[in-house]
Formats: sequence, C-alpha cells, structure tokens
Amino acid sequence: MLGAAVVDKQIKSRERVVDHGEVFTNEREVNAMLDMVEGECERIDSRFLEPACGDGNFLAEVLRRKLEVVKRRYGSSSIDYERHAFVAVSSLYGVDLLSDNAAACRKRLFEQFIGEYAKVAKGRVNAAFLDTIRTVIDMNILCGNALSMRLVDESQEDTDEPIIFSEWSLAMGDRVKRRDFRLDELLEGQRQQMSLFGSSGSPASEWEYDESVKAYIPLPIREYPLTSIYQIGAAA
Repeated sequence: MLGAAVVDKQIKSRERVVDHGEVFTNEREVNAMLDMVEGECERIDSRFLEPACGDGNFLAEVLRRKLEVVKRRYGSSSIDYERHAFVAVSSLYGVDLLSDNAAACRKRLFEQFIGEYAKVAKGRVNAAFLDTIRTVIDMNILCGNALSMRLVDESQEDTDEPIIFSEWSLAMGDRVKRRDFRLDELLEGQRQQMSLFGSSGSPASEWEYDESVKAYIPLPIREYPLTSIYQIGAAA
C-alpha cells in the first residue's frame, strides 16, 4: 500500500504519463539531488532553472532552503529581509508544458513565501511587497516547451513566441534592475562562450561578462529603469 501511495503522488493520471511523460520527483529524491549542490542552494542569489518544473517540487525546496538562509542572516530587520527574500525568489525560474502545472507551481511558491514571510514580519506584512513577489513568480514560471524554447498554446503546441526570462538584480537600496533575455540565446551563449563567434556568426563583442555566472552571456533584448522592490507589482 505504501508503494502505491508513493506512485499516486508521482503521477496525476496514466493519460498524462502516456501523453506527456509526466512523473513527479518524490521528496526524498529531490532532497538527495539538492544536497549534491547544497552550497548553491544556500547562495541567496544563485539562479535555478527547472525545465520541467511540474507543480514545483524542486523549486519549492530550493526556495525553502534559500529563505532559511535569508531569515538566519537578515531576519532581525524587515527591510533587509525583504530585499534579500526578493533576491531568493527572483532567482528561481521554471518552465512546464502543461498550464495547470505552471499555475500550480506559481501558487505553491507564492503560498510558501507568504508563510515564511509572515513568520518574520510578525503582523507587519507589506502588501506592496507581496504584490511584487507574486508578479515576479508569475513572470519567472512560464508555460512553454523547454526543448524548443518556445511558449505553448492551450493544446501544448509551440507558438512563435520565444521563452523570455527577466533577470532581477538589486542595484542600490531597494532598487532593482530588470533585464530580459531569450532563453535560447542564453543557452546558445553558454555553448559558444569559448568561441570567438556564436552560431549566428555574431562576434563575441555582442556578449557581456556576467559576474553572477562567471561567463559571457548575450546582451539583453530589453532593459528597464531602476524600480523599487515595492513598486514592481504595481508597474506590471
């Protein structure tokens, strides 16, 4: 009976397994794999991309670990906690082919964040800050095809729209710099960074060195003015 219960938690239906190969990773396996990169999980600004995020098993555990570090280091100051909690949340990215999975992942991460934030805020929850967190999660967890790196329609068919993710970086005080990148260009940049030219023939001078990943990445497709972490939700 125990084995059957585990299987039930790992699949939603036989049809989804057959049609989409959908099988969720159980908690023990999630923790075992994340323990192998424990140092990265404890780096608040370390970025994680889950290309088949499901309802968020991996990302939720990474967020839990990151928020533990934020609370331990900055829990005594609400402003410092909010700044670094924003970094923790905004460093997580996910893609899933199925819209209900993407929606469930967003909901799970947001509710998890609210629970942790409420413990630290002790009744002084900042509504504008929560709007920002919800907005960032909505923008970072997308319904798409991680193989083709395209967004998908309601029938899980590729659209012409590329997957675009925003990089969120704290600048000064509570100000954040947002830059948009195409996922396919980011991954191509990783493959080509040791070469003088990318696959498109573009010179490496069109890339820039990113200190956070210690590598050259393509230039962003769009940049935004500095914005307060308390205004991102309202501006979206």
